[in-house]
Amino acid sequence: MIGLFKMMRNKRLFVLLIGLILFIAVMGFSLSDRKDLTWPEKFLNDTVGYVQQWFYKPAGYIAGLFEDIRTMRELYEENERLKLLVASYSRDKSKYNRIEQTIADLQAKLNFTEEQKNRNNYTYMIAQVVSVSPDAYNKTLKINLGSRHGLKEDMAVVTEHGLIGLISSVSPFTSNVTPITELDGQSANPKWISATVEGKEDVSFGIIESYNIENGQLLMTKIAEDDPLAEGDIVITSGRGGVFPVGIVIGTVDSRQVGDFGLTHTAFINPSAEFDKLSEVLVVKVPDAVGEAE
Repeated sequence: MIGLFKMMRNKRLFVLLIGLILFIAVMGFSLSDRKDLTWPEKFLNDTVGYVQQWFYKPAGYIAGLFEDIRTMRELYEENERLKLLVASYSRDKSKYNRIEQTIADLQAKLNFTEEQKNRNNYTYMIAQVVSVSPDAYNKTLKINLGSRHGLKEDMAVVTEHGLIGLISSVSPFTSNVTPITELDGQSANPKWISATVEGKEDVSFGIIESYNIENGQLLMTKIAEDDPLAEGDIVITSGRGGVFPVGIVIGTVDSRQVGDFGLTHTAFINPSAEFDKLSEVLVVKVPDAVGEAE
């Protein structure tokens, strides 16, 4: 029994010794300067490479997926920033255009009022149009100035382009304006406009008594046969009649023809003012001295 144990112990030592020798031999062989691998090394290398590819590719796909997600998130955030910049630019551009247009409008009004003040000593009050009557037979404009601001009935209302109409009624803080497009020569109390031609004030005269809605023109009547009024002339208020002050532009002569019975002529006038989408108007304030002189 004891001899058997000694024999097994000797075998273990022998196997351990052989294994150590083989390990040293393999290590020495592996570390030696050689070009070719042994077939066990080749087999092990191929096996490891084959197994690695199954782990490497999914790992690469997963890494690429996370990279793509990160890139997409960055693109999304960049896109959102660009959207905000575009929206901000559009808002600022619109605001700039609106301010620029407002400045241009105010400059035109200033130039107009200064010119009229120097010419006729008129002053003007800027009023906002707050509403337009939907009544087809009584179209009026409501403005945000009234008797508390010094407005009275029959004061002329204009824009820098030309005559708009007359104040028809006044409240403390608002007033109604009847435009010249509502002129009706057949009405019981017609507000005819005494008119002349700019540059021909002493030799030209007529009455603007109605408006043709079909062709958008004013009708000027009672023009003398020898009156020098001609196509292209600028028609202005003459100041006669005591309603409309002198020198306000009404429109431009489009055509002239012989009137009823051939005794006088009539002319068709294109209004200078634009009546659509009015937002601001000017109320003409005539000095008392001028009004008394007229």
